Amino acid sequence: MKVLTKANVTDEAGFAEVVGLIAAAQQRAFQAVNTTLIDLYWQVGEYISRKIETAEWGEGVVPQLAQYIAQTQPGQRGFTRSNLFRMKQFYETYRSDAIVAPLARQLPWTHNLIILGQSKRPEEREFYLRMAVRERWTKRDLERQFNAALFERVVLSPPKMSPALPQSHPDAQNVFKDAYSLEFLGLPQEHSENDLHHALLNRMKDFLLELGRDFCYVGSEFPVQVGGRDFALDLLFFHRGLNALVAFELKVNEFEPEYLGKLNFYLEALDRDVRKEHEQPSIGVLLCASKNDEIVEYALSRSLSPALIAEYQTKLPDKKLLQAKLQEFYLQDASEEDEGISKPKAISRRKRPV
Repeated sequence: MKVLTKANVTDEAGFAEVVGLIAAAQQRAFQAVNTTLIDLYWQVGEYISRKIETAEWGEGVVPQLAQYIAQTQPGQRGFTRSNLFRMKQFYETYRSDAIVAPLARQLPWTHNLIILGQSKRPEEREFYLRMAVRERWTKRDLERQFNAALFERVVLSPPKMSPALPQSHPDAQNVFKDAYSLEFLGLPQEHSENDLHHALLNRMKDFLLELGRDFCYVGSEFPVQVGGRDFALDLLFFHRGLNALVAFELKVNEFEPEYLGKLNFYLEALDRDVRKEHEQPSIGVLLCASKNDEIVEYALSRSLSPALIAEYQTKLPDKKLLQAKLQEFYLQDASEEDEGISKPKAISRRKRPV
């Protein structure tokens, strides 16, 4: 292996820039190939759908089409009987939705199959399409979010925020969650704050995926000094979209109102001594093992700091139970609409934006 001399070591930055250009071009090429493939599947699905709708074909023709493609195009994959029917379903699902269809065509075919196969209602499909595009989830990430019942949790339990948070950060509702799934940590039921803290540091990549793509890790036990005394924040992040520091305080027991006072103190210290002039006010997140929503509401109602209280879960939630609760929620919502009971937009969540 050739050893770089002192003269050409300085060129490494330039070399790295060229490598970056190559990687970016490869990514664009991959995206172009994927877009072309999805467009092809859309066109094939449209063709089959129209032939069947006009009774020119029966569904029994589709297996014959698959066999014909296999014989005449032996190198082509993905045109089996089942996949041809999925192309038809893909087209018929999105053909009348000019907003959602472009999202579906930005994702790989495997992502679309997962979303089509596991979503129970149109709102859920749109939610996962938007999230997968925005967060750039891998197939594994997308499957995990379905298993974690993310859509059900977001609709049934919006994040518990202080009034100051949406005022200073209008998009915060779409950034934070009421509960975070940390099953990947493998923590036992009985664990300490130190156990939780170190487990998060060891699995920071997974934690960042759970938080969201725009979160950037800043530090652990981040030091702040006030009145000649040293204090330390459990975890500090920066959110690029909100343009703000985000402090996480960890609690392995149920939320207590006094926890909020300490978090407010840390946020004041961050804003006075750490926050840069172009950044928005710092945000605080109390991440607790559990919380009583009524106590949380009382505690947050007069808080002047942009803060929220969330809980973490060491196991994946019971998805069937959440789906049953969601069905009740939709039935109740529809019943109230039929009775002419109007809801403020902030309360009605039947089509929750992302």
